[in-house]
Amino acid sequence: MKHIVQLNVGGRDISIETGWLAKQAAGAVLVRENHSAVFVAVTTAAPRPGIDFFPLTVDYREKTSAAGKLPGGFFKRESRPTQKEILTSRVTDRPLRPQFPEGYNDEVQIQGMVMSADPELDPDVLMINGSSAALMLSGVPFHGPVGAVRMGMVDGQFIVNPTYEQADKGQLNMMVAGTQDGICMVEAGANELSEEQIVEALRIAHDEIRRLCALQLDLCAKAGVVREEYTPPKGHDPALLKEVTTRYYPAYYAAMKTPGKHERSEALDDIKHQAIVEMCPVSETTPPEERARLAAKAKAISAIVGEFKYKALREMIKREGRRVDGRDFTTVRPITIEMSPFPRNHGSVTFTRGETQAFVTCTLGTSEDSQLIDGLRESKEEQFLLHYNFPSFSTGECKPIRGPGRREIGHGALAERALRPMLPDLSKFPYTIRIVSDILESNGSSSMASVCGGSLAMFDAGVPVKKAVAGVAMGLVDFNVDDPADNGYAVLTDILGDEDHVGDMDFKVCGTDTGITALQMDIKVKKLNLEVMLKALQQARAGRLHILSKMNQAMPAPRRDLSKWAPRYETVKIDKEQIGMLIGPGGKNIRALQEATKSVISVEEDGTVKIFSTEATGAKDAADKIRGMMTKPEVGQRVTGRVTSMREFGAFVEFGVGQEALVHVSQLSDGYVEKPEDVVKVGDEIEVEIINVDPTGKVKASRKAVILKDRGEEYTPELGRGGGGRDRGGRGGGRREHSRRD
Repeated sequence: MKHIVQLNVGGRDISIETGWLAKQAAGAVLVRENHSAVFVAVTTAAPRPGIDFFPLTVDYREKTSAAGKLPGGFFKRESRPTQKEILTSRVTDRPLRPQFPEGYNDEVQIQGMVMSADPELDPDVLMINGSSAALMLSGVPFHGPVGAVRMGMVDGQFIVNPTYEQADKGQLNMMVAGTQDGICMVEAGANELSEEQIVEALRIAHDEIRRLCALQLDLCAKAGVVREEYTPPKGHDPALLKEVTTRYYPAYYAAMKTPGKHERSEALDDIKHQAIVEMCPVSETTPPEERARLAAKAKAISAIVGEFKYKALREMIKREGRRVDGRDFTTVRPITIEMSPFPRNHGSVTFTRGETQAFVTCTLGTSEDSQLIDGLRESKEEQFLLHYNFPSFSTGECKPIRGPGRREIGHGALAERALRPMLPDLSKFPYTIRIVSDILESNGSSSMASVCGGSLAMFDAGVPVKKAVAGVAMGLVDFNVDDPADNGYAVLTDILGDEDHVGDMDFKVCGTDTGITALQMDIKVKKLNLEVMLKALQQARAGRLHILSKMNQAMPAPRRDLSKWAPRYETVKIDKEQIGMLIGPGGKNIRALQEATKSVISVEEDGTVKIFSTEATGAKDAADKIRGMMTKPEVGQRVTGRVTSMREFGAFVEFGVGQEALVHVSQLSDGYVEKPEDVVKVGDEIEVEIINVDPTGKVKASRKAVILKDRGEEYTPELGRGGGGRDRGGRGGGRREHSRRD
């Protein structure tokens, strides 16, 4: 039976339907908003043998048919997911994953596809809500529902679920997801908003999220959902747990204070090895049955000792008020910055914070180097790119070497979003900017090192960015998780990898000295209240200002000049009617100009000509030639040109680029000339004077005028000729091509 529920959110109705599509899936819904429709299906399977993690898979796809378009490329078929699809899959996964119970390891697969795309609305919000609704209908032990909205701000006013235009042009573009009790995921870009403005946006968002959660519960009630009973896996043997904890936890706790990531890891591994050797002694005479029993016991001991890290780190923070590396809760790790470590990069920096190090470069390209972005929206050229790479050696590991994964794409998108508001106006700085962050060492906050390094690399390249941008990752230890009677918590600045793994929150905050430009928050607890978020944001501001002060010491402002290796840029504005003259027949003129000046020239529809050249004077030379070419010839003007062809009635002389004049045979010399070949030949450079420009732009010139005037004699133009005789009425002021406007 078909069931539909509906709710008005942000001035538009959102409906969720079930019961008529994909009825063999565990749960399936269709979510609509205006002309947008997103279908989501959930399927499950028994856990794979020996699996010790929750294999949740989220796959979101934007069918081009939803927007009435055909896929690009040779095969004309959707294939690998686009960056937008990957980011939407991630932003859907992150708020849903914490809502599953600990130890639940069944296969869960969520597939979403856009069936219809409203040209004004992003369907990713519908994907999150639809995924939660499908999970609720599937009956799996999902502690939802989860609702999601996008928040925008235009002219200081918050907007729920803004349109593309409102989100692009406004001061805020923030995705918020949460449960009825609290917020569990934030992904945002902002234009230097304050901490208080962000919290107010979150408050408004959570009010709408509660309503969306209630809508999903209403749908479940109508559909008569029966929730699956879930029995948590059996825990450790109490006697073994007590013995291992009593004998080895004190040493483990002390080893957690070992300085250095790898040194600490080795010390902890030694304790685990010691526990197994001492409690599971095996010799050559040990019977096979006993060996099997001891092997199972060793596996259990390994699991118990492995969980000591969670307990020890959190206990240290609560009991001692310190962290494993000795810092208090607000101190940022030592920062080292080396500008321009290599000579040929346009801009580069090595940014090191503690045991996290990023080598970041900034490369400037022409407008022709922009990336074509094609999706449900209208295609566009993107001139700001940021790519984040996380090789396995950065953590001292050996792993398969493949292309960028979802995590790398997500971290790169966060850093790009943080830096974008500070970019210069493309009309004044029309370069394509590519930033690449290669992580060389990692112990937490590598994406934030990429933000800091990206800002400094642009400074080093001479990009006139408005302000420096820094980022810091915040963590949380909620004491209530371990002790229901304790409502205290600790917010941590600049978290380590271990603090990220065993903590309750990863909250990345980026911005300038004025305000926030990007946020990303994920939590492992069920909810997070606004009081904690405000404290985290305020503490992040102090950390961000400290990092900005270190960056300011390294380079306080962008370099005044671009790198000598970067392309030089010039711009020329011409009339739209002159575009054809600049390009020439089949592109002849513009190709010749590019070859002569070793430059790259692009012409916009409004007549803006952008010129790039890696040669020191190439762009300027090309600009000068274009200005000269576009300057309309005037009678009396002297020009130097090259003879390009000859006829019996005269010679054609090219001056500038694409401009041509006819020098009649009678005007080739101060004496009688029988044939043009008697005076000049093709390829000769001669100086001539413009003697006539007719209304169609055809030009006549005279070499005779130059000769006579140079001798101090008077010259009188003979413009009456041309109707007969040797002129034969011929070509007038020039060949047909020089007046074309193609």
